[in-house]
Amino acid sequence: MKRIKSPQELEKLRKEIQAERDPNKSCIAICAGTGCLALGSDKIIAAFKKEIKKQGVDTAVTTIRETGCPGFCEQGPIVVIYPEEICYLRVTVKDVPEILSKTVVNKEVIERLVYKDPASGERIVKDSEIPFYRKQKRYVIGNNINIDPKSLEDYIATGGYAALAKVLNGMSPESVIEEIIKANLRGRGGGGFPAGWKWEATRKAKGEPKYLICNADEGDPGAFMDRALLEGSPHSVLEGMIIGAYAIGCGQGYIYVRNEYPLAVENATLALEKARSLGLLGDDILGSGFNFDIKINRGGGAFVCGESSALFASIEGRTGEPRAKYVHATDRGLYDKPTDLNNVETWANVPLIINKGADWYRTIGTENSKGTKIFALVGKINNTGLVEVPMGITLREIIYDIGGGIPHGRKFKAVQTGGPSGGCIPEQFLDMTVDFDELAKIGSMMGSGGMIVMDDHNCMVDVARYFLKFLEEESCGKCTPCREGVYQMRMILDKITEGKGTMEDLDTIEWMGQAIIDGSLCALGGTAPNPVLSTLKYFRHEYEAHIKDKKCPAGVCKALITYTIDPEKCTGCDVCARVCPTDAATGKKKEVYTIDQEKCIKCGACIEGCNFDAVIVS
Repeated sequence: MKRIKSPQELEKLRKEIQAERDPNKSCIAICAGTGCLALGSDKIIAAFKKEIKKQGVDTAVTTIRETGCPGFCEQGPIVVIYPEEICYLRVTVKDVPEILSKTVVNKEVIERLVYKDPASGERIVKDSEIPFYRKQKRYVIGNNINIDPKSLEDYIATGGYAALAKVLNGMSPESVIEEIIKANLRGRGGGGFPAGWKWEATRKAKGEPKYLICNADEGDPGAFMDRALLEGSPHSVLEGMIIGAYAIGCGQGYIYVRNEYPLAVENATLALEKARSLGLLGDDILGSGFNFDIKINRGGGAFVCGESSALFASIEGRTGEPRAKYVHATDRGLYDKPTDLNNVETWANVPLIINKGADWYRTIGTENSKGTKIFALVGKINNTGLVEVPMGITLREIIYDIGGGIPHGRKFKAVQTGGPSGGCIPEQFLDMTVDFDELAKIGSMMGSGGMIVMDDHNCMVDVARYFLKFLEEESCGKCTPCREGVYQMRMILDKITEGKGTMEDLDTIEWMGQAIIDGSLCALGGTAPNPVLSTLKYFRHEYEAHIKDKKCPAGVCKALITYTIDPEKCTGCDVCARVCPTDAATGKKKEVYTIDQEKCIKCGACIEGCNFDAVIVS
């Protein structure tokens, strides 16, 4: 495609691309995101290309579309056949010939590959009708399954860069900022600060040049929202950044992305090259006289570099350490110049607001939290994956209606929101609405969107210890409250999980937690105690059981549990003996087995292997 020089030329190109596409021909969309690639979708894609030639059905298929993550990761690899929208789950290479011959050619549905509702047994063909998707509002991530992220034509055909054309064809920078403020778009990176206010402050700040940054340094355990967006719809992020740069009066932008996200880096790099070649990025964008370009910076894997000032230091080539925020980044950020920083999801919301209007956007969500939020729903949940829901939905709806509830009929215990610095929310709050303010009221936070579900087999003391250990290791060590305080808190939790804690320890970690919050330099230390303080608040009885009774109620903390075999349930099948790595389980076939406590390392292999629930943890 040749370089386009005006918004009118862009619209002309869009119509040409759309006219060339036959809506009646089959399009095979295959998830090629990181998760499905790990499950073999690259082999499935190769098999489709080979089988299409073998069966001679080239004329029946418009294209094979290698898409980003559609969200339903539990059921990958996912294949959707258009225009019928037939959704096949957990597809294998062996299924490919049948999909082509039956579904693509003869329009037959292969029943075993469609979704089966576990409650009703109903077979559901269209992805939009699957319960996992039904309550979602997929305005931001929904385009992932509709486009090949490596194809600029795909993005343009679905309305891409229309918002940029609208902005450059008649909106002033001030009117763009007004629209974002009116929409009340709050930052999706965790803080929830209104994006429009940041833009306005950066625009008005003294100093040139001004910088704009997309924070894609997603380091929360279990979180992959930003990765999926940057992999699956990179142009939506770029379009949001270009609009933001125009509004702020900025000529240089950066995408700061984790080096551990190679596919996101690859797709974003290609998107930048294609946008430049078409005149959507670089000098004189769409003939408007506006100049703006973007560079990609790869982070080195330090969690603390998700914090703004540490991120700036990293881009500048210095050690990624935070600085005291007595000066806002909007006044003195990157290279001590006015800087606007928002995360991937925030930028991807911008084209949506410009296209549909702030008034439309404000119809979604709660009074102070507008729009949708993407969560990575993981842990003890039947339907793991990415969910995009309107602000104000309840935790119960997310976990049970979308997530499908807790596996194996176990009891829900808690859900942690906000990443390792978030709080653990107990069952009593399942019907609370999810937005920035409501989560903060109960000691948790929205964060970037991690949502980890736990059942009655999770020990809340151990959970708090795990996240505290993660933050201890990720601390930059610059300030004493975080460096020493988090370490000392973790040491006390170690004592408690080993049965050596005292009731005085609970008082100690409570005041230590508050001291760390008050004294830490950046948000890593300032929020690090949250998992401990929230579990102490809502699950204090578990801490007391570890201390007073020397027992772990969930059967997790190894120093406080014993593995035995119930003679009434043991059938003498010898599975426990075969899977035990230390030969602790002994006995004779068809007789009751026993566990040698001296040899037992409490690894849980016997529990996993036993089909008769004969292994008891006490």
